[in-house]
Amino acid sequence: MTLPEPSDTRVPLLPRGPDRERFDLPAGASLIDSRFAAWRLAAALLASTLGSAPMYVLAVVLPEIQRDFAIGRGEAALAYTVTMIGLGVGGYLCGRWADRWGVARVLALGGLGTLAGFLLAAAAPNLMVFALAHCVLLGFLGMGSTFAPLVADTALWWQRRRGVAVAVVASGNFLAGTVWPPVVQAGIEAFGWRLTFSALGVICGLGVLVLSLGMRQRPPRITNAIGSAAVSIHGSDRPFGLSPLAAQWLLFFAAVCCCVAMAMPQVHIVAYCTDLGFSAARGAEMLSLMLGFGVISRLASGWISDQIGGLRTLLLGSVLQAVALVLFLPFESLGSLYVISAMFGLFQGGIFPAYAIIVREYFPTEQVGARTGGVLVGGQVGMALGGWLSGKVFDLTGSYDAAFLNGIAWNLVNLAIAIWLLWRIRPGRPSRFVASPGVP
Repeated sequence: MTLPEPSDTRVPLLPRGPDRERFDLPAGASLIDSRFAAWRLAAALLASTLGSAPMYVLAVVLPEIQRDFAIGRGEAALAYTVTMIGLGVGGYLCGRWADRWGVARVLALGGLGTLAGFLLAAAAPNLMVFALAHCVLLGFLGMGSTFAPLVADTALWWQRRRGVAVAVVASGNFLAGTVWPPVVQAGIEAFGWRLTFSALGVICGLGVLVLSLGMRQRPPRITNAIGSAAVSIHGSDRPFGLSPLAAQWLLFFAAVCCCVAMAMPQVHIVAYCTDLGFSAARGAEMLSLMLGFGVISRLASGWISDQIGGLRTLLLGSVLQAVALVLFLPFESLGSLYVISAMFGLFQGGIFPAYAIIVREYFPTEQVGARTGGVLVGGQVGMALGGWLSGKVFDLTGSYDAAFLNGIAWNLVNLAIAIWLLWRIRPGRPSRFVASPGVP
């Protein structure tokens, strides 16, 4: 691999005058794995935590929306569905925009979308306006700009600890689920959901806007070259021995399957608890616990990805997530639900970042932003489908048991895809792609 070195690799955070033009040029290669990259990672983590708030506050406000708009559980969950659709499309397009114009401009746009989206949702007179605000402003612009583009951008700033770095920024998604549900639940009880949403818009939207100012430097440009000991990953024009389009669609479908299963507890745990006779506050605590352990899982899986590669990490997470889903079926006591929620978070947290690592390992580096966004669209489609489908199954059966079984079935399909991809790259099999050290 050849890393272009400019004569001066010092990059000020806020240059003035002619130096501003340097933001549109790639950073020097010496900034890979540097202190500057670490500061940038911290800013990306905070931006992801703020921008991902809409995904998890919906689970808390679901019963309130149902009562306020006089709608059924499935209709209330539809708002979550369109939000995930907006996030999926936004993640792909924002990834392409970040490749072209830089992640800072995309983040600034997302901050404005988050501010406007929460304010519009707070003033919504009906479900249609509420869902529109979440789909276009909060999903497409807000969350779409603060997940896939940040994950892809981070992967380009790190080499030796890429898996850990990607896991850190991806953890912002779960930190949002740890921080915001109990805060929003307390706000709802004290001020109502509408005023709480307005406050969230100001805090999260303006916060993302400010953080975008420190992320204007473009990432280092990396050129693929086989045989360089300094580089651990080599992209390929035949990932897994497939065409790039076929490989991306397969990973897309795998992401759909695992996230349909993942959405069941994340979206419906609060409603599930109220149906069992527990308070909504207990359900919000379980969601927070689930996502808090998810942060631990993501960090651990980042380290695991650096050791065994993204694909085997995906397989491990898929197996463990299936185990946790099965455990929800026989246990319904309050104590057991707390334990299983923690286990579910610990088991499934590393799945989603693994896709970004897989893309970075097996696809050309110049396509990372668009390819990562495209694959992660599948995850958002899966979360959208899973959130709605679980509510619909509940409406049809009057029980969440069938919804858990539905999630388990989708999870098994994801597991089968991961196993097949590992078989495709097994040792001794003729292959046209180049694997990296530490990757099967």
